[in-house]
Amino acid sequence: MDKEQFVYFFGGGKAEGDAKMKELLGGKGANLAEMTNLGIPVPPGFTLSTEVCREYYKNNRKYPVGLAKEVEANLVELEKLMGKKLGDADDPLLVSVRSGAAVSMPGMMDTILNLGLNDKAVEGLAKKTGNERFVWDAYRRFIQMFGNVAKGVEHDVFEEILGKVKKQKGIEHDTDLDIEDLKNIVSQYKQAYKKVIKENFPQDPKKQLWAAIDAVFGSWNNPRAIKYRELNNIKSLLGTAVNIQSMVFGNFGTDSGTGVCFSRDPSTGKNVFYGEYLMNAQGEDVVAGIRTPLKISALKKQDPKIYNKLVKLKDRLEKHYKDMQDIEFTIQQGELFILQTRNGKRTGSAAVKIAVDMVKEKVLTREKAVMRVTPEQLDQLLHPMIDPKFKKDLKILAKGLNASPGAATGQIVFTADEAEAWVRDGKKVLLVRKETSPEDIGGMHASEGVLTSTGGMTSHAAVVARGMGTPCVAGCKQVEITGKTMKVAGKTYKQGAWISIDGTTGEVFAGEVALKKPSLSGELSTFLSWADEIRCKAVRKGLPGKGFLVRTNADQPVDAKLARTFGAEGIGLCRTEHMFFEEGKLQIFQEMIVAGDVETRTKVLKKLLTLQKKDFRGIFKAMEGLPVTVRLLDPPLHEFVPKTNAEINDLAKLIGVKPAQLKTKIESLHEMNPMLGHRGCRLGITYPEIYDMQVEAIITAACELAKKKVKVLPEIMIPLVGTFQELKILRENAEKVIAGVFKRMKTKITYKIGTMIEVPRAALTADEVAEYADFFSFGTNDLTQMTFGFSRDDVGSFVPEYIAQSVLEQDPFQALDQTGVGQLVVMGTEKGRKVKKDLKVGICGEHGGEPSSIDFCYRTGLNYVSCSPYRVPIARLAAAQSVVNNR
Repeated sequence: MDKEQFVYFFGGGKAEGDAKMKELLGGKGANLAEMTNLGIPVPPGFTLSTEVCREYYKNNRKYPVGLAKEVEANLVELEKLMGKKLGDADDPLLVSVRSGAAVSMPGMMDTILNLGLNDKAVEGLAKKTGNERFVWDAYRRFIQMFGNVAKGVEHDVFEEILGKVKKQKGIEHDTDLDIEDLKNIVSQYKQAYKKVIKENFPQDPKKQLWAAIDAVFGSWNNPRAIKYRELNNIKSLLGTAVNIQSMVFGNFGTDSGTGVCFSRDPSTGKNVFYGEYLMNAQGEDVVAGIRTPLKISALKKQDPKIYNKLVKLKDRLEKHYKDMQDIEFTIQQGELFILQTRNGKRTGSAAVKIAVDMVKEKVLTREKAVMRVTPEQLDQLLHPMIDPKFKKDLKILAKGLNASPGAATGQIVFTADEAEAWVRDGKKVLLVRKETSPEDIGGMHASEGVLTSTGGMTSHAAVVARGMGTPCVAGCKQVEITGKTMKVAGKTYKQGAWISIDGTTGEVFAGEVALKKPSLSGELSTFLSWADEIRCKAVRKGLPGKGFLVRTNADQPVDAKLARTFGAEGIGLCRTEHMFFEEGKLQIFQEMIVAGDVETRTKVLKKLLTLQKKDFRGIFKAMEGLPVTVRLLDPPLHEFVPKTNAEINDLAKLIGVKPAQLKTKIESLHEMNPMLGHRGCRLGITYPEIYDMQVEAIITAACELAKKKVKVLPEIMIPLVGTFQELKILRENAEKVIAGVFKRMKTKITYKIGTMIEVPRAALTADEVAEYADFFSFGTNDLTQMTFGFSRDDVGSFVPEYIAQSVLEQDPFQALDQTGVGQLVVMGTEKGRKVKKDLKVGICGEHGGEPSSIDFCYRTGLNYVSCSPYRVPIARLAAAQSVVNNR
């Protein structure tokens, strides 16, 4: 049996891995191997696989047997290739130690550069290179990174020393420090390290190396990495790999530099070379926002030879990977090296544009293009923008870099923790920072937008905000932040003050501004039409016809029209109870609820009939030619009755009874557990006149429009059915009412009567229920509630802890529980179709707009999903991706 391999070498034009080995080597390691095989100038090194990380945590932070020997053997090979040795006093090999999981997690895990330096090596390297300043600059950086990452010395401890020396010298930039300054800083850094760690800074490079490896594997489970995986729903990874790579130096002098570039603009998607760089700097200087970098176009003037090489390499890498690339590079003494390439993080608008453009360029097929955009990225395109009607009147306070598009308005907070706390209290916040760091990810996610006073387009704030779809203005130099105040344009803004930002233009405004939701047009419309082609032609074995449709949940004509513009193919849930809360209707409805007898109740219902008919006419007209599923009254009656004494007095006066008498009637409607009480079809059984009125209003409205040549397809849905007898009785009642309307109006229309499957018993006996149903619609909100025994209004008090302790993977009210609730959906669908082969089945809970739930619905054989209007485009894409993934 072959010995298991844990370490993989790359260098000298060949590598032991390739791009297909992401799960094992992580994205960074796999791409370093791939580029090496392609002959790209990559500094050589080796990768410790993600399996090492898995074993490390599995065995209580102990490495697998044989790993140390493998690392040593690969280090010897690297030393041989480079002609240098780790720890050599005259010409030492220096390496970087970096993380790299299978899924990119920018800035979330740890990196250490310049490893191998010590007091002897720094003297020898200075003689060898003839560049003493560079060597001491590298040493101070190494001590700081090693101390912070490997040993936990606070970053601020070192920054305070650096700041004091710069202040004493009266200089602003690190590059202005001379050799003696740097020697002084190194000495103070080592003293600070010893004070905190209680031991001298390690001089043995092998000890440095293993401490760094420990730190990178340890960073897999640091709080920011855990939070990032949680926010991005990243699961089932083995862990991170560790990449040990020979160093190249961007801080060697004015002929050296470092940068980050993208083969296309990650903010807009335009096919233009995009990026930033700094001369005489190392990588963290660019991404940390400490110095404001130069645009990549400036490199064309500064060093056209290097610029042209970089352009050729980025074009080659994009063509090879068939995707926009995020590339890290270093220039050492006029020689270009590529340190990393990966598929670049991008905004939603950029993702769509790149996908559409690459189809036009014949790089991608339409189907592959549809798979390149995630539903989460598409969601970003539905972010609000500043309403153009009001923008001309706004006063611009400042302008920074348009780092992540979309507009945001909120109250200023200055720390990530405060952002999360304020949002928990129901506030909208804007996070304002000098620069953000990986630890701020929770606050960035909670905030409406992010504003930083330093940093560039590839700074942490910019990259992470773009990935999240959070609007961001970065590098806004006019903003001065001191403690809990922000000064800009001569004014001071304290915590809690309202400001607004436009991440598309980089502008900052005072106060709260009006925002406008976007519409679907141009490239997005083209892109979604490709998604529609895929899902509308989908053929599933054993199912009649083609297609996997997307409907909407809408209760008002304005919502129906909006959903239709977003591509909805009908209404899957129109909640009639929402109509009763409108002005002029609620008191009439309350009068009906408290009526003492059928005669009085019927009399009041006649008033409601006219109002309901008008509601349905508006909905049907907005959805002309498309099916509209109208759910009859579902909530318990107590939700509609007056609550305060003033409200009770008003209603009592209106209906001519004493307040005390009315109060007694209202109290009689109280239930101990109303969600399981007198609601849904139970109301229809005990108060048939209520459902009769609604059915009459639905069919009358439909017939009136049909007479005007408007095509109407009403579907009457009876909620909360638990037994077939309930549906049988209510269907018979409805059909009597419908027959009466047809006779009176001397016309007929096509209609359906079905039920909402939301009670577990209905799913278990779906074969019996199907005898009386033309369609099923799974109401997965209540089905989840009743299956788990969770109150959906109260799960916030314990479900987060359940997820943290892995009792649940996700909140079951956000993503469908496929192993429990999902099995009831499967059972209900299968049993129903045994009775009626062509039974139409859909889903209308909130899960209808959630991608993993949509995929489950497709696999289960549902005909459609239904979701809120703003989720319709997301559902269209997720549905198409489900079709492709399940072929």
